[in-house]
Amino acid sequence: MATPLVFITGASSGIGQALAARFYAAGYSLALVARRTAEIEAWAAASGLDPARCQIYGADVAQIDSIVAAGAECIAGQGLPDVVIANAGISVGMDTAQRDDLEVMAQTFATNNIGMAATFHPFVAAMAARGSGRLVGIASVAGIRGLPGHGAYCASKAGVISYCESLRGELRNSGVRVVTICPGYIDTPLTQGNRYGMPFLMQPADFAEHAVRCIEAGRAFRTIPWQMGVLAKLMRATPNALFDRAVQGRGRKRRQGE
Repeated sequence: MATPLVFITGASSGIGQALAARFYAAGYSLALVARRTAEIEAWAAASGLDPARCQIYGADVAQIDSIVAAGAECIAGQGLPDVVIANAGISVGMDTAQRDDLEVMAQTFATNNIGMAATFHPFVAAMAARGSGRLVGIASVAGIRGLPGHGAYCASKAGVISYCESLRGELRNSGVRVVTICPGYIDTPLTQGNRYGMPFLMQPADFAEHAVRCIEAGRAFRTIPWQMGVLAKLMRATPNALFDRAVQGRGRKRRQGE
């Protein structure tokens, strides 16, 4: 039986790295993508990964041709993956009154949204022709409701949820499963600078354990940890006036340069 293959973007740290470790332990070969390839190479060596089961690709998901080329290179060199995880993402605070922050929003969407579609692009038709595969979009609980100072990130992750839902419908009868995972607060470099409370904070390895189970089962949508899923539903059901009052004065995500 052939060794299964997983393709993961944003694999140099945080959630991406934790997912890589968990899939490797489950017997998968790895195709790991990031802009900072030296960091992945150092981690792979320190972790004792078998070079025959781990290939590293340098690409920037915000540059369409870059990530599409990495996908094509993976197919040519390692074969068609069984799982593709569009995990690469950025989170920077923004203030719409500041002209420079419009560029921040554009970069956020280029990475978190266009980058996700470009990550999936090289694999969709081939997976459908094969009749199997998992396309996994890493969204966020922040996509459920907009939070002050988080306009770019919240909007981008809401877009991820809707995009994956659309793709799931398109591929419904193809044998390809589209899985949307909404992490809550995970203890990664992306969250460590936050200036507000982070309920149900989870370690990356624990997140990866739950996420891999969901992916292999082909679940359509899952919030991890489950407690954040309950909180997200309550937030969604809260009347606007009450919700706005509740988040007033809440600490904001740091803007670029802060």
